[in-house]
Amino acid sequence: MTMSDLYGIGLYSPSEAGRLLHITGSKIARWLRGHDANGKHYEPLWRPQVVVDGTIYLGFRDLMEVRVADAFIRNGVPSVRVRAAIELAKQEIASSHPLSTNRFLTSGREVFLHVIETDEDGNERERLLNLFRRQFEFKGILDPVLKALDFGEDGHPSRWWPSGRRANIVVDPERAFGAPIEGDSSISTAVLAGHAAGLGVLRLQGVFRSLRLQFVELLNTNLPWSIVKRREGLFRQLHLPCLGHDA
Repeated sequence: MTMSDLYGIGLYSPSEAGRLLHITGSKIARWLRGHDANGKHYEPLWRPQVVVDGTIYLGFRDLMEVRVADAFIRNGVPSVRVRAAIELAKQEIASSHPLSTNRFLTSGREVFLHVIETDEDGNERERLLNLFRRQFEFKGILDPVLKALDFGEDGHPSRWWPSGRRANIVVDPERAFGAPIEGDSSISTAVLAGHAAGLGVLRLQGVFRSLRLQFVELLNTNLPWSIVKRREGLFRQLHLPCLGHDA
């Protein structure tokens, strides 16, 4: 797999994904690699988008699928049942990552009911059936996870707003390899956090507002586009001592 193959996919190690999702990286790795416990082997929940020389990385679709899988597991659904639901939903929805599609919100409850009703050992069957028989309980699990997503025309997630849309921090696989960025400027949140630590949050907010106004004013001028792009590159790097100077 080359760097060009990764464009538009997003790229995260399990530990990076864990920091974004507030889930331990080791748990994510187990879900995507499979593991052995108590003399039993557990298959991966699904095949990750990126595997390089045997090392697992997550793409954006993996990241969103982990969010939904974690929501169900935290609500008491065993991971083996989540895996079975994924396998069935792949056929129903025709997607390699069905849990995080917008179609799963309408068809996912029936998928889980089928998985639970055909569970041969019947462990916790009644409790799980009660969970999924009621549409409002199913939506109560999925809605908080999916409402922060934008979906493409194919029903797959295209952008994630981890702090809500008003915060304007976005995770978009088409931008910065899926790293979280400020939505308007594409400035990395890591860069913003670093400057916030040095300047203080209030001063950084003032500088950032000034930066955005300068860029908007620049776009409204008749300068050649090459000069605009050079200025844009300067702004995006947030070279704060250089603000207000010519590029």
